[in-house]
Amino acid sequence: MAAPSHDPYAAAGVDTAAGDLAVELMKSAVRRTHGPEVLGGVGGFAGLFDASALLGYRRPLLASSTDGVGTKVAIAQAIDKHDTIGQDLVGMVVDDIVVVGAKPLFMTDYIACGKVYPERIAAIVKGIADGCAATGTALVGGETAEHPGLLGPGDYDVAGAATGVVEADRMLGAERVRPGDAVIAISSSGLHSNGYSLVRHIVAGAGIQYGDFAADFGATWGEVLLEPTRLYTTPILALIDALGDGVHSLSHVTGGGIAANLARVLPRDAWVEVDRSTWSPPPVFQVLADLGGLDLMATEGTWNLGIGFLAVVASDRTDAVASVMREHGIDAWQVGVVGSGTAPAGDFEQGAKGVDGGAVRLVGTYATRGAK
Repeated sequence: MAAPSHDPYAAAGVDTAAGDLAVELMKSAVRRTHGPEVLGGVGGFAGLFDASALLGYRRPLLASSTDGVGTKVAIAQAIDKHDTIGQDLVGMVVDDIVVVGAKPLFMTDYIACGKVYPERIAAIVKGIADGCAATGTALVGGETAEHPGLLGPGDYDVAGAATGVVEADRMLGAERVRPGDAVIAISSSGLHSNGYSLVRHIVAGAGIQYGDFAADFGATWGEVLLEPTRLYTTPILALIDALGDGVHSLSHVTGGGIAANLARVLPRDAWVEVDRSTWSPPPVFQVLADLGGLDLMATEGTWNLGIGFLAVVASDRTDAVASVMREHGIDAWQVGVVGSGTAPAGDFEQGAKGVDGGAVRLVGTYATRGAK
């Protein structure tokens, strides 16, 4: 008797043929991130990266990072737009590596979904590949996993991990920071990928649908809120090359906001007062705060409020930072100075996320739009 053609795995909700098609659709985008150091192509059990380039380092330190995009994916799913989430993932993962001065080498991604829709998976991976190409990172592998019954058919989540390298004596960090150093803000492109649980709570509370037109922005709410995360790796590496030892520490402003993330890259006895009057948060932050009945200051531990990166540099290199950033189309401005010893009276954020770091607080009042 002939064996039945019925596929029990497909009956259980897993479509391996759709997964294979998704891989075929993403191949060309992934290959564009591969240089001669990537071996084996697409589809192997493990990505291979030729580490012989590290032989040119005196003492190479490998830097690694892993992260996801959080609940921002819920908005992408709501309006069926998936081509920018990949760039968000690269920003969250690769830009953490450059904080220590490391150059990214390679990245892998993981997509868990309730059902594989090949074109959607390919769009997500193309965004990841485009972000990798923009940051000089090879996308050497990944995984798409179908989880029927655990995730709904339209649901997915994304995560990634990356590895980079830095010469040991070039590594940036709190130990390089000195009293009198300047703290330079580097502008964000918007919300990036943090605080979206608050964003979604505000939008839902206001009765707004993501397909609704947002008159303040001339686009739908979904399009506004999916503004991709700015990628900082290339301009930050250019800044390090241009200033050399003038760059002392860097902070990627992600979860926790400005004060907490800056405190992580300061020494224990250092403090900084970040002057709100030096910039005006972009309109998306004020509009959302108004919708939620919130003062902007109440959101400072959640949103980046217009600052995506912070650089702590020698006091005589502030103009050079602004110049390098301008070459990459990014605004940069001074927001504070590193102090030492006893901090002024008041509440400071002292260290964060397990780091016994410095103390930071925001002071003053935000500038009106256009006054920065």
